[in-house]
Parts: sequence; structure tokens; C-alpha cells
Amino acid sequence: MSQSAFDRLGPAFPQRAPWGTSSKLRAWQAAALEKYLAEGPRDFLAVATPGAGKTTFALRVAVELLQARIVRRIVVVAPTEHLKVQWADAAAKVGIQLDPGTGGRKRGRSRQYDGVAVTYAGVAAAMLAYQTMTTNFDTLVILDEVHHAGDALAWGDAVREAFQYATRRLALTGTPFRSDDNPIPFISYVPAESGALISRADYTYGYADALRDHVVRPVVFMNYGGPMRWRTKSGDQMEANLGELTTKDITAQAWRTALDPKGEWIAAVLAAADRRLSEVRRHIPDAGALVIASNQTHARAYARMLESITGDKPTVVLSDDAGASKRIESFSASEERWMVAVRMVSEGVDVPRLAVGVYATATSTPLFFAQAVGRFVRTRRRGEVATVFLPTVPIILAHASTLERQRDHILGKKPGEAEAVDVWEEAEALIAAANRNEGASDELMGSYEAIDSSATFDHVLFESEQFGMHAVPTSDDEADFLGLPGLLEPEQITHLLRERQRRQITRHDRAQRRERVAPEVALHRALEARRKELNTLVAQYARVHGVPHSHVHADLRRQCGGPSLAQATTDQVDARIAMIRQWNNRR
Repeated sequence: MSQSAFDRLGPAFPQRAPWGTSSKLRAWQAAALEKYLAEGPRDFLAVATPGAGKTTFALRVAVELLQARIVRRIVVVAPTEHLKVQWADAAAKVGIQLDPGTGGRKRGRSRQYDGVAVTYAGVAAAMLAYQTMTTNFDTLVILDEVHHAGDALAWGDAVREAFQYATRRLALTGTPFRSDDNPIPFISYVPAESGALISRADYTYGYADALRDHVVRPVVFMNYGGPMRWRTKSGDQMEANLGELTTKDITAQAWRTALDPKGEWIAAVLAAADRRLSEVRRHIPDAGALVIASNQTHARAYARMLESITGDKPTVVLSDDAGASKRIESFSASEERWMVAVRMVSEGVDVPRLAVGVYATATSTPLFFAQAVGRFVRTRRRGEVATVFLPTVPIILAHASTLERQRDHILGKKPGEAEAVDVWEEAEALIAAANRNEGASDELMGSYEAIDSSATFDHVLFESEQFGMHAVPTSDDEADFLGLPGLLEPEQITHLLRERQRRQITRHDRAQRRERVAPEVALHRALEARRKELNTLVAQYARVHGVPHSHVHADLRRQCGGPSLAQATTDQVDARIAMIRQWNNRR
């Protein structure tokens, strides 16, 4: 972009629409704005959970600075092409006209624009032009999802060079930062006791705060496990239950087997999610659902599955281009049931009617997980509930259990301070590489070949508390949880989940009593059924708390007494089942 392009950006102070009552600020936005205007900082970092309204806050700041003649130009830097357009549309509603650069190649821009919306990649490609602009004009730079400036050293350097002379810089993020050694430009860092540097936000509004204020929807996580089988390079057949604590390689292969479109696991989960969507639409008629897939091949296959389940073709978004952006906008404005996408809708894309999600990707970072869940928490009216279907992979369940925690960006983390997620990064890298290049997947995954998979309903996770136990898909046990109403207050969700859990336990206890009195049931079969139930409950506890199964069994034996599980009587096994149920019901 040439300097003359910026010279033609129009008058510095065009007539703006007043900030009307329809744009009344939420309490956190008003508090953050008051702090910003009182301090008048050159750099300001606002961390707010997805769906809380970061865009509205930033645009109010822009209006205030333009009207006070502190700045004359606005530059918004966003992660994707789609978000550029979204920012331009939102800004127009408050009288700020931004050029998102959708008009193709041209020599200049209309004089009516107040500024531009550009991607981080666009800044890197025209760094000197933006540096010239911020040198010649008093400029407010809004860095949306600023953690992207730390994704690559080149991007970070370009952002720093381009906007080092900006009058004001407002950084926004709604997701946890990663821990790495790429500092994010214009973010303040303070030393920690460990010697590492930790980012310091000027204003923070977390998910727990937003949930308390009814700004976002509560999220119910439906977790599905099941047995997986695959073949290795040497021809050996491997088996593992999804969610077992095992090596990262086995976990990666079991996870990928679950997501394989040829297996039964993903088909069963999509069918369950569609049943859940039907229940939600009884209370929210236009509610929509989204599948986040690992790659384009899987996305197309999942779309075919959904078409066979629902009879309607879902919207498929395969790449971040102009056509994809229009498809997202069309889906957002419609009442269609399903959209299937790869990564582009995981951050910042505003489709408020999304109420059901399927996390069908092997990406395990807390950053991506928080972005993905953020697509479903945007509330339109009080009482709306979001439901996200997850594979019972330990690291994903850990992210879901700690969704409300706030994480800062850490520089110079010592090896001994590595977080649990780091253990999974190698496995995730293997899967991601295989997904990018299906032809290379054999070598990357050790000549991996999925054989078969099946799904079992594992449990429901809500506000770090788990409910229910293993159930067969389409069973009454599963239906109880899928049938939660689509409009509920958080305390009502907890009450209903506990009631459904009680009903499931009562149903199982009655079946077990029938087995005991039936003369044709052999003791070895009755014991096998009780041990299996105990092992299932132990697996649930172990996954949530990140401890080996053997440790849980040992603790149960110490608490309840008796011999090892192999030698325990039915009464002794029943006592351990009762104990582990109590443990699983604790927060």
C-alpha cells in the first residue's frame, strides 16, 4: 500500500452517528472505558472472554478518541480476512468507516474512510506503509487477538516496526496466551518469582465473571469415549479405550482413530449432537450447530454424514477466502442446522445462534480450545445453554475443567515449570502434520491405519463437576442428558444433571438386583459386570484428576478394605463403587 493511498483516506473528523441507547455498554465495558479514559495510556491490554464484547469496547474507545481529536485515523489488525470485514461492519454501526480491502487491487481508497482493517499477514507484507501512516497521522491501532503477533517472529517484528510511532495502541485478546519465548509487541511484562516474565493486562474480564453477569452462556460438555483399534507399521493391531492415561503416541493414534470418518465413533457422536440440537431448537428455534474438523477431507466426510442424518446439506467452510466469509454470513443469518469447518471459525467469528458444537479436531492447545468454545458462548437472551461434544482425551477434559481460569503470557519459562499440556505437543504435531498431508500420514504416524472405532457416552462435565457414567449411544441413559432443555439458568442445569444422574444410578441398581436374583446368572458374570462398572468409574476419576488408575484402585482399597479387585466379593466391589461415585460427584 502506497503513501498516497493513505493520503486519500478522507477527512479526519466526518460526522458520526451518536452512540445511542441501542449500544449501551455492559458493566465491564463501562468500567474498562472509565479506566482507559482516566489513565490515557499509550498502550492498553484488555483481556475479555470470547463473547463478552471486546469489539464494542474497542470501538467505543475509538469514538471517544476521534471525538476528542486525540487521533485522526484508525487501524484495526485482525487475524483473518473474514474478521477484517466483520470489524468494518461493526465500526460502521457507530459511524466509523473502515476499508477492509475487499475491493481488489486499486491505486487508492475513498476519502470517506476513517481508516483500514488489515490482517497481521497484511501488516508484515506492507510494514513500511503502515509505519509511514502512523508517523504522519495521529493513529489508534487496535490489535485484535494480539497473541497472533507472537505466533511468528516475523509477524511480531512487523507489528512492532509498523506501529512503533502510533499515538495509541489498544490490544485485545479473549483467549489464554501460549507460553513461549516470542514477546508480543506493546505488551507489558513483569518478573515472576521463578525469574520468568509474565504479561500484565490492564483490564481483565474472565469467563467466570461473564457467566456470573449473564454475559455469556454456560457450557455443558458431553464427553464420549469408546474402544479404538488400529494397525501399526509392523502390522501389529493396537487397541485402546479413548481417554485412557497412556503414552502420547498411543493417545494420538487412538484420538485420530476416533476422528476417522470411516469409523463408527464420529458417526455416533454427530448423531447424538444432532439429537441434542433438536432438543435445543424446541426452545431456541433458530439454534445452529458447528463441527470443527481437523482437515478438509474430514470436513467433507462429516458433512456427508450429517446430510444422511438430517436430510439437509450442511454449510461447509473449507478455507479463509471471500467465498467462505459469505457462506459464514449466510449461515449466520439463516435457520440452517449445521455448519462444518476446519479452523477459520475457531476465533473471532460471530455466529450468535451457534448453540451446539462438536470438537472433532486433534488440536490440543488451551489457546485453540478456548477459541473453539468461544464460538458457542455468545448469548442473545438470558437462559441460553451451550453444549459442546468432546472426545474423552485427558488433555481436552483438563481444558474443559479449567475453562474459567485466566492464563498470562509467560516468557523464559524454565524446563521444570512446563505445564501438563506440553506433554501432548509432540503428539499434536504428528496429527496436525498428518492431517495437512494425508499422503505422508503413514510415515508420520508410524504407518498408522485405523481399523474400527465405536462410541460410548462417558459423562457430562459442567462447571468442573461430572455427572453420569458410561452408556450406550441411543440408550435411555444417554437420552436423559441429551434431553436437557435449551433454556436454563446455571443452577437449574446443575439440578437437572444431578437428577438425571440419580435416575441413571437407580436404573442400573435395579438391573443389578435383577441379575442377583436371577438363578441363571452365573457368579463370574455378575462379578465381571460389577468390576467393569468399577473400572469405568475409576477411569472417569483418573481422567479428570490426572492420576493413574492403579492409584485410584489402591486408594479405594485402603478406604473400603478387602483384598485386591480380582479377589474381592460382590459386596466388596459394591462398596468401592459407592465410594468412587462419591468421589466423582465432588468438585
